[in-house]
Amino acid sequence: MDRLAELITTRIRDIPDYPQPGVIFKDITPLLADGKAFSDVVDALAALYGTPDKVVGIEARGFILAAPVATHLGAGFVPVRKKGKLPGPTFSEEYELEYGTATIEVHRDAFEPADRVLIIDDVLATGGTALATANLVRRTGATVAGIAVLIELSFLHGRAKLTDLPLTALLTV
Repeated sequence: MDRLAELITTRIRDIPDYPQPGVIFKDITPLLADGKAFSDVVDALAALYGTPDKVVGIEARGFILAAPVATHLGAGFVPVRKKGKLPGPTFSEEYELEYGTATIEVHRDAFEPADRVLIIDDVLATGGTALATANLVRRTGATVAGIAVLIELSFLHGRAKLTDLPLTALLTV
C-alpha cells in the first residue's frame, strides 16, 4: 500500500449501521483532525487534473475537501447542494444512492461554457451523486476535467456509471 493510501486508511473510521442499518459509514473526521494528513490529501487531490477553472464540492463532506483544493489551485469553488438550499435559479438532478434517492442543485450561472471543472467528493459509492453532478456541470455547457474522491467503495461498482469521465480515487476499498 502506498504512503498516501496508508495515511488515509489509518485515519478513516468505519461506523456500522449509519445512517441506516446495513450501511457502513466512512467517517473522515479523524483524517480532517490531523493537519498534516489533511494537507497531504488536499495536495494529492490538487495534483490530479491540472488547473481547472472551477472546483465543485458535493454537499456536504465534499465541500471540506474541494474548497481547500480550489484555493490551492487558484480556482473558483462551486458548491453542489441538496435541493432547496441554493438561492436563485438552479439546475437540479435527481439520482439514486446506496440507501435511497436524492436531488442536488447548482446555480445556473455557476460556470461559463469554456470552464474546465474538477468535481470532488469524499466517497464514491454507487456513482449516482458523481454522475448527477457531472450532468449538472454539462448542462451549463462546462466540461468535466475529472472526478476525484478520497475513497472509492469498489464493491458498490460506482465507477461503472462514470466510464466516460476521468475518475481518480486516492484509496479504493
